[in-house]
Amino acid sequence: MTESRERGPDPGDRTLLEWAASERRILVTMDKDFGQIVFVDKVSHCGLVRLPDVPATKRIALVQKLLQDHAHELADGAILTVRGDRVRIARVR
Repeated sequence: MTESRERGPDPGDRTLLEWAASERRILVTMDKDFGQIVFVDKVSHCGLVRLPDVPATKRIALVQKLLQDHAHELADGAILTVRGDRVRIARVR
C-alpha cells in the first residue's frame, strides 16, 4: 500500500490515477471526482474504490472486506462506490 502523500505534494487526481494504473494498483479514494476522470475522460485504471461517505473509523475494515469480496471485479477494472450499506459496482471496460 502506498499513500499519495508519500510522493510529495498533491499532483492532482488524474496523475494519481495514472500512477496507480502504471503500477497496477487499485486506487482507494474519498474523492468523488475520479468517476468523472474514468467515465468521461476515459483515463485507464486498474480498479477504483470510492468511499465518499465512509467515516475514517470504518475505512480500513471496509476496504479489507471489499478487497476480499470483490477481488475479481476489481481485477477486471471495476469501480466500487460505497454509500451507506450499499456497494455499487460499475464496469468501465
